[in-house]
Amino acid sequence: MLQLESLSDRTRMPQLTKTAVLVIGGAEDKVHGREILHTFFARAGAADARIAIFPSASREPTIIGDRYRSIFEEMGAKVIKVLDIREREQAEDPHFQEFIQECTGVFLTGGDQLRLCGLLADTPLIEKMRMRVHSGEITLAGTSAGAAVMGHHMIAGGGSGECPNRSLVDMATGLGIIPEVIVDQHFHNRNRMSRLMSAIAAHPDRLGIGIDEDTCAMFEKDGILQVMGKGTVTIIDPGKMSHTNHAAVSATEPVSLHNLQVHILGYGDRYHLHQRCIFPPEA
Repeated sequence: MLQLESLSDRTRMPQLTKTAVLVIGGAEDKVHGREILHTFFARAGAADARIAIFPSASREPTIIGDRYRSIFEEMGAKVIKVLDIREREQAEDPHFQEFIQECTGVFLTGGDQLRLCGLLADTPLIEKMRMRVHSGEITLAGTSAGAAVMGHHMIAGGGSGECPNRSLVDMATGLGIIPEVIVDQHFHNRNRMSRLMSAIAAHPDRLGIGIDEDTCAMFEKDGILQVMGKGTVTIIDPGKMSHTNHAAVSATEPVSLHNLQVHILGYGDRYHLHQRCIFPPEA
């Protein structure tokens, strides 16, 4: 996650010269402008990109892997490999590890985040990938389930449309790429505000990130995230929260959260992950 480049308006792409982590809310445009996917492709090296695709979250990994392969082939990536891992033992394959060591971009597809973590978490392959992401050597993108796994604490499932309560969200351990955050996806599209608030009530030392469909929170190495796509990114910041009854109520009783900060970020808006402050779009 490197120095943020400027973005002037919706009609111009940001300067795409640095690695980043792209956390995508799902259902990203795969047909028309493909802004988010083009951004990943460019950040991964454009014509020199060597892209690894993990379709492991999907129940149809061959179909989804081939779909993204064809997209990045059409864009002109130099090398594309689908790492179709269906058993944990495959993550120890030396050919897979060799490609992760030499690739410039990794794409995690959608599906079931529990399946993805069950197959890949704590494997040598993912540890190698995480080290290269944190050292700024590769660009990583995850969509839908691939976005949910980015934090240390992961939303594994739950309901929607209710007031915040403990039973509304099921938590598990993610891949810890951006450990400070808890990510929820398809956010406003599936009415998941209360679900993310319930997760933050249980883990008030984290930052909630809710990402709409066809929307991306792009994290740079300097700690700034920038929004792109058609929807919004919701930030739930419990840093100044003065009270919650989370530990005192039953699983189905409403959870109180006092003095919670909520930010809704649109296209081009930027937010500093560590300073917890907003920057307007650059002129």
